[in-house]
Amino acid sequence: MLTNTYHEISFPSLGISFDPSTGINIGSFSIRWYGVIIALGLCLAVIYACRRSRKFGLNEDQLLDGVLWVTPFAILCARAYYCIFAWEVYADNPISCLYIWEGGLAIYGGVIGAIIGSLVYCRVKKIKPLAVLDLVALGFMIGQCIGRWGNFFNREAFGAQTESFLRMGLTDEYGYTIYVHPTFLYESLWNLLGFVLIHFMSKRRKYDGQVLLQYLAWYGAGRAVIEGLRTDSLYIAGTDIRVSQALSIFLCVAALAYLIIFSFSKHDPEKLYVNVVAKRQQEEAELLAALMAEEESTEDSASENATQMQETTEAEDTAETEVTAEAEAAEAAAESGEPNEVTPEEATAEEELPAEVAEVPTADNLTEEAENEDSETESTEPQGKMSLWQRFDRWLRT
Repeated sequence: MLTNTYHEISFPSLGISFDPSTGINIGSFSIRWYGVIIALGLCLAVIYACRRSRKFGLNEDQLLDGVLWVTPFAILCARAYYCIFAWEVYADNPISCLYIWEGGLAIYGGVIGAIIGSLVYCRVKKIKPLAVLDLVALGFMIGQCIGRWGNFFNREAFGAQTESFLRMGLTDEYGYTIYVHPTFLYESLWNLLGFVLIHFMSKRRKYDGQVLLQYLAWYGAGRAVIEGLRTDSLYIAGTDIRVSQALSIFLCVAALAYLIIFSFSKHDPEKLYVNVVAKRQQEEAELLAALMAEEESTEDSASENATQMQETTEAEDTAETEVTAEAEAAEAAAESGEPNEVTPEEATAEEELPAEVAEVPTADNLTEEAENEDSETESTEPQGKMSLWQRFDRWLRT
């Protein structure tokens, strides 16, 4: 919640002292630094996730669509989680549950909401949830690292009084200063260190969900310790159990147990979602290449057939033109009574023909040749060899 009691913030060991405003006013419209910093953390997380999305089998479009799904779930659940466990603050004025710019967003509520939103999105888009949650977990650490500084501007989420080196001084409106644990700073630095470590470990992950387990173990361990230093913790009703501390211990132990168990198991790299997607894309690319090659082959065959048909058609047209021209020339020659002009090629062809082929006998010639043969036969037959009947027949003829 927004705290108006304290103004000046100081770090005596570092020699730093300032009094930052909680926001800016533009006319009647107020912009709170708390909301600006939360939005900045979200933007940085999205930018990082976009840069690494393909390492997890996703793409930028899928990631940005997922952000639109997950963000509303995360904000609503973060606010609901806080209001449920601090209901005594809002009981007299329930509408104030909507005043999120005044602070009061529970990290674990946001984590639960983001996981629910991711599961719904993955179900709709048919994406493997654990691969998405691995990337979301890294984004959580960036968002928490940046977002905790919103507590700084609101002068909230600090710890018990201390004289440690990193103590933070808070001065109220009467000039009285208390020195407390800057738990927002502890958690911000813890998340920064965890992000760096898990970022490099994620490059050698063996199964989907490993990064999520590492995040839960790391953040749970740090939050369990830091939560014990805070003075504004949420408690389970009727008990002295801090909600976030109990949840942190449970998640840390459970995540470590799973990490240890899975470390003794063999994991097939091909089952990683990024490898499954890469294999599917390769198969699609090979199929597309085969289809394109087949299409090009079909086009080449069709083009070749078209060329052959065109050549055949041109040859037939040329032959038909030549025949037509010869017929017209012969007709013109017949009408004019002039002999057909013989081209040099035709004359050469006639000279090369043998005599038997060049001189084609006509019907009259054949008859004349037959009569000549008969007369020759008659004249050459010796008279002494003629039979009696032949002589008688000859006598009758004369």
